[in-house]
Amino acid sequence: MDTLKSNTDASPDGIDAEVLVPGRAGFDQARSVWNAMIDRQPAMIVRCRNADDVAAAVNHARANDLPISVRAGGHNVAGHAVCDEGLMIDLSLMRKVTVDAERRIASVQGGALWRDLDAASQAHGLATPGGLISDTGVAGLTLSGGIGWLRAKHGLSIDNLVAADVITADGKLIHTSASENPDLLWALKGGGGNFGVVVRFEFALHPVGPEVMFAAPIYAVEDGPEPIRAWREFISRHSGLVGSICEFSTAGGEDFPEESWGKRVYALASVYNGDAAEGEALLQPLRELGGMVTDFSGRMNYCDVQQLFDTLMPAGEYRCYWKARYLTDLSDDMIDLAMKNALAAPSDNSISSLWNFGGATAQVASDATAFGDRSMGWMYSLDGVWPDAKDDAANMAWSREGWESAEPYGHHGRTYLNFPGHGEDGNKLTRAAFGDNYQRLVKIKAKYDPLNRFRFNQNIPPEV
Repeated sequence: MDTLKSNTDASPDGIDAEVLVPGRAGFDQARSVWNAMIDRQPAMIVRCRNADDVAAAVNHARANDLPISVRAGGHNVAGHAVCDEGLMIDLSLMRKVTVDAERRIASVQGGALWRDLDAASQAHGLATPGGLISDTGVAGLTLSGGIGWLRAKHGLSIDNLVAADVITADGKLIHTSASENPDLLWALKGGGGNFGVVVRFEFALHPVGPEVMFAAPIYAVEDGPEPIRAWREFISRHSGLVGSICEFSTAGGEDFPEESWGKRVYALASVYNGDAAEGEALLQPLRELGGMVTDFSGRMNYCDVQQLFDTLMPAGEYRCYWKARYLTDLSDDMIDLAMKNALAAPSDNSISSLWNFGGATAQVASDATAFGDRSMGWMYSLDGVWPDAKDDAANMAWSREGWESAEPYGHHGRTYLNFPGHGEDGNKLTRAAFGDNYQRLVKIKAKYDPLNRFRFNQNIPPEV
């Protein structure tokens, strides 16, 4: 390769990419991620532009016995993108998305955001299931599952992952698909960033939009749980057509009536996975469950729906700690607990949610993907979000204690690994999440990363 393009004093051999080190211009900006609590100091950041750059960075890390972290969108709440005293591979320059509309396949570089994929696919009236925040990285969300609005009809993000190109710990580029290195593809479908750097994803696309029906009637917590109970029964009947959450938050701003400001409320937010007109009629009952605080329902472009929640969590502005737990069912007692926890939130910026499953998500066998068992009916998440470091302890305790209080309603102790707190529960949490698939993942980890070079994640040690 040519000489290093870098602002370092010394040029690491073989790297033809921008390299940043502590004390140099751009280093602090490059190590900053979405969660303002994350403040780590890599030994080196390599800003990659292509797979060759990634391979060179991995080879340099191997030659110098450095652990590797990987930044795609930088949106993981635990800050796994940034390591201390290791090599950070920055994919944020690799955001190209190419759509083959005839084959209904999207080719997505490893640093792309969901808004990049949504915009490119919607230009052809197509989409693949993503998350609820559009500046989330495609890589991070996908590799641990990917739960979004389209899950009712099209499953999780991993259920639509058909192939990938991966730089493994030995610096080699490997293609994985159903017919080529299928064990690696299986592991990528929920196993996190344990197996290498995904430099390109291929996703199956589906006809979606451009207009979809989004329902979001807002009810006051103080008015009681009856709308949530009615929503539960409604969603249970339509789990194959509606992706939905009951989201608790604090009313405020010009979109809410002034008399509601500061009150805890909940939105029965739902997206119909089909024709917008059909969805408007089907979702209408959710808007008739009592006196509403306000109603944000309406037909809108799919890309707009995908960006509706972005303002709740602007990058770098808030401190965050999130936990989530799968639920076997959604009992009246669990609904009451969720309401109690919502009222106790110490920050007006915090949200908590009840998520439905079923539909296409539930139709995937537990051993078909690393993600594992799909028999959970619901999920409960607590997203602590606050602006000031002095409030860290109170807000982290709220999320953690709310998560622990829901354990009696949990599904085999399993949790969504994209909401891992700050990763402090370690291997115990990871083992529980993967269940019977864990030992298979250990063997695949040992094959592709025997020295555990990629360990800044919900780690699966190779145990070799």
